[in-house]
Amino acid sequence: QVQLVESGGGTVQPGGSLRLSCAGSGSSFSIMGWYRQAPDKERELVATITTSQTTNYADSVKGRFTISRDNAHNMMYLQMNSLKPEDTAVYYCAQTIGGHAGSDESDYGSWGQGTQVIVAS
Repeated sequence: QVQLVESGGGTVQPGGSLRLSCAGSGSSFSIMGWYRQAPDKERELVATITTSQTTNYADSVKGRFTISRDNAHNMMYLQMNSLKPEDTAVYYCAQTIGGHAGSDESDYGSWGQGTQVIVAS
């Protein structure tokens, strides 16, 4: 079982930036993703990245968030710019079970504990 640990959350004003990090303990040879869950809402997919750095984003974050990964060091990142209050959520990193596409929660076999992001003035 891969252990994932997120860091980098915090409180920021609207328009600000944060960079989330995800450290993995095992191999990184599968699709990884960032999810988020806002209060009283279902968890939603934010972005995914393949081992060859192909990325995909939710429409709500396109142009503002950038997902990246460092396979050599088992790290993944989420650069979040132009943050909005509606980005407030707990953000989770996750790693897919090998061979799964990463488009559904059931594709993911490992999850971090989450890091809180609050966007407020």
